[in-house]
Amino acid sequence: MRELVVATKNIKKLAEIKALLKDMDLKIISLSAYPKTPRIIENGKTFADNAIKKATVIARFTGKLTLGEDSGLCVDALGGKPGVYSSRFAGKNKSDCANNRKLLKVLEGLGQRERRAHYACAVALADSSGLIAVVEGSCAGVIGFKQEGHFGFGYDPLFLIPRYGKTFA
Repeated sequence: MRELVVATKNIKKLAEIKALLKDMDLKIISLSAYPKTPRIIENGKTFADNAIKKATVIARFTGKLTLGEDSGLCVDALGGKPGVYSSRFAGKNKSDCANNRKLLKVLEGLGQRERRAHYACAVALADSSGLIAVVEGSCAGVIGFKQEGHFGFGYDPLFLIPRYGKTFA
């Protein structure tokens, strides 16, 4: 069985990745198995930049196949923000609740058509020799007027797919 290090300390994100890869013959390891990993500062201009940085730095450190991921919410009315700053949108006292409250506040008064957004994700795979591949994807939706749903995390309770009438949560 091949080992795959997932370059995250976010247990909710790790659980999602494990669920997606459950049918693959992989032993999935998180950064918690490597307490002395270098701190990764997500200062890239794009999700791909951050995913590549996570994958390559951690692969060099561990010597193992590593998956780096970065994702976030891009709201049209906000010029694509919060974007790569999605997890830090509320500032110093960031949390999922604080980020969602701030998003609802800045979109207050806007109708559903003005709340178009997309969720973007980049995944990079690297080994100790360097970058192997990067893939990116997105899902279009709108920002709801209130949080709905009981699953997911981050902006999931606000990110609505009109076709299904449901949020990611």
